[in-house]
Amino acid sequence: MNWHEVLGFLAGLFITVGIVPQVWRLFQLKSAREISLSFTLLFLAGGLCWLIYGIALGLLPLIIWNSISVLLMCLMLFAKIRYGRQT
Repeated sequence: MNWHEVLGFLAGLFITVGIVPQVWRLFQLKSAREISLSFTLLFLAGGLCWLIYGIALGLLPLIIWNSISVLLMCLMLFAKIRYGRQT
């Protein structure tokens, strides 16, 4: 593994792990009013594009971390739909 791949794995780790506390908090509080639907949809779309790009080029760091990020963003979208309109 060269330094480019290590950098890719580290970047993906930091970005993906950064989403976890937000998703955890959404389900813990059962409130998603603070989360923008446009943010969630755009982040999900970006993650899907990066995932497809990674698959097309066979870039393992992009495939692994964006698969996880897309899953987390789907959970965030679910929470936004379920808990977003509560008062």
